[in-house]
Amino acid sequence: MSHPLLEPVIALVQAAGQQILPYWRSDLAVQEKADASPVTAADLAAHALLEAGLRALDDRIPVLSEEDCERPLAERADWKRWWLVDPLDGTKEFISGSDEFTVNVALIDAGRVVFGVVGIPVRGTCYYGGDGLGAHCQERDGQVRALHVRQAPPGHFTVVASKRHGSPEQTQLLETLRERHGDLTLASVGSSLKFCLLADAQADCYPRLAPTSQWDTAAAQGVLEGAGGEVLDLQGQPLTYEARESYLNPFFLALPQEADWRTELLAASRHLSSTAG
Repeated sequence: MSHPLLEPVIALVQAAGQQILPYWRSDLAVQEKADASPVTAADLAAHALLEAGLRALDDRIPVLSEEDCERPLAERADWKRWWLVDPLDGTKEFISGSDEFTVNVALIDAGRVVFGVVGIPVRGTCYYGGDGLGAHCQERDGQVRALHVRQAPPGHFTVVASKRHGSPEQTQLLETLRERHGDLTLASVGSSLKFCLLADAQADCYPRLAPTSQWDTAAAQGVLEGAGGEVLDLQGQPLTYEARESYLNPFFLALPQEADWRTELLAASRHLSSTAG
C-alpha cells in the first residue's frame, strides 16, 4: 500500500537535503532564536524549498514548519490535515560538523501521522513509512529495502539515547530495563535518527524523558509505525499531534508493538509518571 503524496514528498526531502549540503562544514553564521535554539542559513534554505514544494502539491493543506511556527492556536485549531516540517533536525549536530542531521516531513490527519519522510543528506539515505503503509529505506544508489523492528535483541539490549539530553527519570527507566535485560548497550545518536535505528532493527527501545517538539518526532514516528513500532506517552497512549497551544510533546517511549517486555516497561513508566506528578 502507498499514498499518492508519498513519492513527491520523498523527492522534496531529497531536494531539501541538496539545498543544505553546500552549507555543511562551511564558515556558517549561526543565529539564536527566541527559544535560544540555533538557526542557520541552511535551515532557512531548506524551509523555503519545502514550504513552496508542499504548497504546490496541494495548497489546501497548511504547512507548519519549525522555521515558521508563530501561528496562534486560533489559526490552527480547525486544521484537520496538515504538514509538520523540520527542515533541518539536529542543527547542533550540523553546526558541529556531524552527519547526524535530517530533513523531516510528516503528513498529519486528525492528530495522527499518516506518513513520515526522514532524509539524511550527507549519507544520501531516505527513510519513509506510515501505519498501514509499511516502512522502507532508500539508499544513495537507489536501492530500497523494507524495514521491520526487531522483537528481541540478538545480543545485548540496545537503548537509543540522545547525545545532548538526559534526565533523572530516564536514568531510572534504564535501571528498570537493566533489571529485565542485563547489561544494556547505549546507542547515542542525534536528531530523528533515533527512531530510525529502531525501525531498522538496530536498537530495541528509545525512551525520551526530556523535552521535544512536535516537528522533532512526527516524521520519524511515521517511519517507526510503518516498521511495526509505536510511540506512546508514559500513560501508554499513542503520541498524537492535535493542535495545541504548546508545540512541546509529553515524555514518550518508542518501542516495538509486539515486544514481550512492553507491558513491564509501560508499568514502570506509569510509576515514574505518578511519582513525578
